[in-house]
Amino acid sequence: QVQLVESGGGLVQPGGSLRLSCEASGSFFGINPMGWYRQAPGKQRELVATISGSNTNYADSVKGRFTISRDNAKNSVHLQMNSLKPEDTAVYYCNAGVLAGGTFFEVWGQGTLVTVSS
Repeated sequence: QVQLVESGGGLVQPGGSLRLSCEASGSFFGINPMGWYRQAPGKQRELVATISGSNTNYADSVKGRFTISRDNAKNSVHLQMNSLKPEDTAVYYCNAGVLAGGTFFEVWGQGTLVTVSS
């Protein structure tokens, strides 16, 4: 069984910063890509950023403000969020593609709440 555990959410004022982390645990052969998605109240889940090898991809709304990175040794992915805006308020979910037992499948974390408010 593969699990993704997120941390780092919380309440921050507009213009502030937060760093989200997600670490994979369990038994698997490989894990790629990794990424972050978010879901605001009343809205659909949307892509924030993904990383595959050295390639990164960002939603237009976060380009220049958010940075995704990963630590392959720890099977973890991070999201540095700067210049946060109230519209960034959402539950942020870690996502990963996992290769285990000869099967490739997708895993989601439980989500961490980010609230941007004064």
